[in-house]
Amino acid sequence: MSRDLHGKSIIVTGASSGIGAATAIACAKAGMPVVLNARREEKLRKVADQVERHGVKAALVVGDVTDEGISERLLNAAEDELGGLYAVFSNAGYGSELPVLKTDLDQVRAMFEVNFFASFELVHLAARRLVEDSKPGHLLMCSSCLAKFTMPWHGVYSATKAAQNHLCLSMRAELAADGIEVSSVHPVTTATEFFEQSARRSGKGNDSDVLDHVPKWLIQKPEHVAAAVVKCLRRPKPEVWTSMLTRTFAAMATFSPRLLDMVMRRQLRRMKTG
Repeated sequence: MSRDLHGKSIIVTGASSGIGAATAIACAKAGMPVVLNARREEKLRKVADQVERHGVKAALVVGDVTDEGISERLLNAAEDELGGLYAVFSNAGYGSELPVLKTDLDQVRAMFEVNFFASFELVHLAARRLVEDSKPGHLLMCSSCLAKFTMPWHGVYSATKAAQNHLCLSMRAELAADGIEVSSVHPVTTATEFFEQSARRSGKGNDSDVLDHVPKWLIQKPEHVAAAVVKCLRRPKPEVWTSMLTRTFAAMATFSPRLLDMVMRRQLRRMKTG
């Protein structure tokens, strides 16, 4: 049975652009008040304006997801400004396009801090509050299709997303008796500024090789992912996939590592020849 989302608040991190902004607006259209989080206040306020055009309230918490105490601030904003906590969409994260051998340990730790540990802290604290208050809820992490397989130059990013996926699967089983749903979201390549930022972090200016090497029919708009998230909020499920073809490939790659190895070597050749 479909769940009525009207009046149920959601926290969205990384909400100033891309998947986060699109999801915040889609949730507002479904009647959900939204706590918006990102580092860029000006862009965040523009998203808040779009959210409130749909007749729901937006609360802003500006800051980096790794800032001390920010998860508590997000949860308090949901309870104090929006009337209570129902859902979390932990979406903030970043990637890089570097071979593992050119990635130093500090870079690995920094990416895990944002993509995994900050995400873990938010859903962990949210789950505790929901359990203590005996309230149902829904916790979602924006993982990636690369949680199930990887590609050259994206090994560390894939590792952070795999960690998110496994955490969600475990928490889903552990919290089921408390009426709390947990889901991981697995987008494919999405047309956002994620790849521009990834290129800059990798020392490539604003040019990203990723979009050049992905077939156009495999590149999705953030609104497509946002619609899938809202659909999952209405009808919860363990994993949200926005491409059945990619989901099928992920299953095949798990079944046959040789297939994945062949695809990765071919992709690496394409990347090197540019």
